[in-house]
Amino acid sequence: MDHGPFGKLFPMRRMVVLGMLVLSSLGSACAQWILQNSGSTASLRGIHSLGNGVAWASGMNGTVLRTTDDGATWLPCSMPPGAEKLDFRAVQGFSASAAIVMSSGTGSQSRLYKTIDGCKTWTLIYTNPDPSGFWDAWRLGPDTGSGKDSTEGLLVGDPVHGSFPIWDVNINETNFQVTPVGHRPDSKKGEAAFAASNSSLFLQWTYGTFWLATGGRGGSRVIRRVLHGDDQFSHYGYASAKVPVAQGSDSAGIFALAFRPEPKVALKSLAFAVGIAVGGDYQKPDESAGTAAFTADGGKHWAASATLPHGYRSAVAYDTASKTWITVGINGTDVSTDDGRNWRAVKPNATLGESTDADRDWNAISLPFAVGANGRIGRLEESALK
Repeated sequence: MDHGPFGKLFPMRRMVVLGMLVLSSLGSACAQWILQNSGSTASLRGIHSLGNGVAWASGMNGTVLRTTDDGATWLPCSMPPGAEKLDFRAVQGFSASAAIVMSSGTGSQSRLYKTIDGCKTWTLIYTNPDPSGFWDAWRLGPDTGSGKDSTEGLLVGDPVHGSFPIWDVNINETNFQVTPVGHRPDSKKGEAAFAASNSSLFLQWTYGTFWLATGGRGGSRVIRRVLHGDDQFSHYGYASAKVPVAQGSDSAGIFALAFRPEPKVALKSLAFAVGIAVGGDYQKPDESAGTAAFTADGGKHWAASATLPHGYRSAVAYDTASKTWITVGINGTDVSTDDGRNWRAVKPNATLGESTDADRDWNAISLPFAVGANGRIGRLEESALK
């Protein structure tokens, strides 16, 4: 589903340039988003950090950027063929030279392009086969950043004929395969997923598990694929849970979903137990009601945060080293150190010369990077959240 600055439902809003960000709520620690030179003026919508200094970014008008030196230099990619008017909502890299970008739009405007030569050239690998469909998210499995040349992931779109279309995507250096998933989760009337920050879908691919966040007039819920049996070859089904996040209109719902890795937890206890859902109502960006919820049992049950983010939020990420959640949106940034039960607003520090709007208008995050309007990219200072 489109929303606000990302598409057709609502008018384009001014996206303020982000410079440096001080997370004053973390005691005396100073956490900064350090502005980097992207060399682009496009509104950036997608960001994917693989680690080891490699990251990819994407945005409007066929824009794709790449760094291999931790953001010291962002290099422009050649434009994929026929992508001049496409909006790349997602980019997923699987090495320094190979990546897939996803555009979102009605019907054939939703496409996947692949590069294997450091984005010198691109190949169109798949186009939405349904003229009424609209792609929302494309995600790789958890081996992202391993340096492997092959990987797999999932692609999901807004409901078509009463269910969410999902595709398995298997990719390597020489070929690709995009396969529609036959057993698809049912949708409710007026329900959709948001293509805001490529965060409405989350994978725990070791056991083929994924979670899908929804919103819209049909309500807000998280759909999860569950295993029926004792091993990875058993039958899969779907379960869902209502989430206390803003709902009831095309502009409201869950915009981003993430789970905290729990490597010591067994599969039957849910390998990713603690999760966060953020969102709200895009048309009411300053309203805090219904902007965040958390789960402690892998998405079976959700509760509203006691202290909420101070406005609509479009992306969320977890920093393992500091055990801190970070959520961003149009009107600011918030952090949580108690797994989403309470959020603290982040405000700029004027004594450090920061702009009064330095906490505002991020579009998406993939730590340590964040992207926004006018080609702006920020990198979180290495010691920021320690």
